[in-house]
Amino acid sequence: MGATPHAALSTTSTPHGSTVTDLTESIESAQQLTVAWRALVLDRAADADVRDLPGISVRWADCRFSFYNCITLTEPGAGADLVARRLGQAADIMRAKKHPGLLWLFEDLLDEEARTALAPAAEQAGLRHAFPGTGMAGDLLPVPDPVHPDLTFVRVSTDEHLRAYADLQSHAYGLPLEEGRDGLVGSAYWKNEMHAYLAMRGDVPVACAATVEAAGRLFVAFVATDPRWQRKGYGEAVTRKALHEGARATGLTRATLHATVAGAPVYPRIGFTPNSPMHFYGLAE
Repeated sequence: MGATPHAALSTTSTPHGSTVTDLTESIESAQQLTVAWRALVLDRAADADVRDLPGISVRWADCRFSFYNCITLTEPGAGADLVARRLGQAADIMRAKKHPGLLWLFEDLLDEEARTALAPAAEQAGLRHAFPGTGMAGDLLPVPDPVHPDLTFVRVSTDEHLRAYADLQSHAYGLPLEEGRDGLVGSAYWKNEMHAYLAMRGDVPVACAATVEAAGRLFVAFVATDPRWQRKGYGEAVTRKALHEGARATGLTRATLHATVAGAPVYPRIGFTPNSPMHFYGLAE
């Protein structure tokens, strides 16, 4: 999926007085997910389910690391009836898989009626809301090479590094260690294509972040801090490191990411601007 032009999310009035939202950045945010996750899931599983269906993008490695099992809706301005149908289709795809995953939904791609009807439509499809998030982007690169008095930074280049990175993900998101390791350990793509960094406090990895080129953007992925070391600026510092090195290697000037609630306050300090609210859904029990 190709890159789109970028512009600030804004609203304008039509001659009839209605409001039209500029969806450019929300479309960009959804496209960044589909581009970045295509490479990640194909690296994890050569037979991964990678399909672009009408209104639905599937990026499903069907591994134990649930973040590698992903579906998103892709139609801008989708109405309530269409969204309800797409949610049902997405849930059917998810039920056919061996391992659980998530539907990533970009709220600003829905029209006003569909947003109002989203909760009951998701329930009707057999989906439960897992957690919210926010798409963000910014023309912020390059950023200075960060310095933090507690930290040194190590680029991920070995399976030992990948195991430490995976374990930070598992600790941060409350996953069993084997689930995170199933997604990352053994990956040549993570060692060679990702600008992935560990923040080290002495010889202890305490935070991690990665960037990767995706359709003319530098996409930030899998930022995590060990819960025992949060609120010390470690996540922000290692994110700046991944951005600095990714920009230096690629020459890109624009970066994108998808933030959880916990991470959302950090990224505007780096220069990111929120665009579309996001919702993550899993299958109901």
